[in-house]
Amino acid sequence: MMILAIDVASLFNQKLLNLAFQVGTKVLWALGILLTTRYAIILVGRATRRAFSPVEPTLRKFLVQASEILTLVVGIVAFLSALGIQAASVVAVVGAAGLAIGLALQNTLSHFAAGVMLINQRPFEVGDFIEGPSGVKGVVDAIGIFSTTVVTPDNVKITVPNNNLFSGVLKNTTALGTRRVDLKVDIGDRPIEPTIILLLSLVQPHPLVLDKPKTTCHVFSTTSRTTILYLRPWCTSEAYEQVHSEVQQLVQEALREADFSETAGKTPIDDPWT
Repeated sequence: MMILAIDVASLFNQKLLNLAFQVGTKVLWALGILLTTRYAIILVGRATRRAFSPVEPTLRKFLVQASEILTLVVGIVAFLSALGIQAASVVAVVGAAGLAIGLALQNTLSHFAAGVMLINQRPFEVGDFIEGPSGVKGVVDAIGIFSTTVVTPDNVKITVPNNNLFSGVLKNTTALGTRRVDLKVDIGDRPIEPTIILLLSLVQPHPLVLDKPKTTCHVFSTTSRTTILYLRPWCTSEAYEQVHSEVQQLVQEALREADFSETAGKTPIDDPWT
């Protein structure tokens, strides 16, 4: 009986040692995988950051983070596999969770995709004045992955979801650097050619009006009672509002002064702007 008890104890100890060795080996191997994953994340981040150095900073940061997260996920799956947990089960659970999260964040993901496209295609940049859907109008302050920040002319900061900007008609008024100011001037029954010469002589010396392209003035429409001219000076994009206002005032005052000097004592002329 003593010999049998010793044999059973010896066999149990041997089994325990074998189990401890197997478990210890798996644990050490799994810890090695975790350590390797940690350094792999650093290396992948550096490589991705170097590979995408020409890319816009916001998009580059996202790509670097995505590559690091992907490396971490691969490392975790390998870690669980080393411990004997079926990787297929883990992948299935992660996939189901990803699907549920994706459905819950469907709108957010659409804004994210639109943000990536905006950053990649660059229809506007920080500092540009844009006019977008739903009355969005202002200077672009920041372009994010999910939304874009715009400062309106009355100095109000608004946040616009990227999908709203990407899916609608977008006007960038500063991208080309210059703008043409289109003004209609009703000159009544004044002689056309002398009035065109007068308007050009008034507008071209304006300090904010560009020499090239040259200011033009043409007949837009004419009837038996009145003639409407198109006056079109050019300016920088930033000076558009100021030129639009000051040129209107300049022409208005000059035409009234010319009319009063020629028809003193008569009824004042009508407003030349239509």
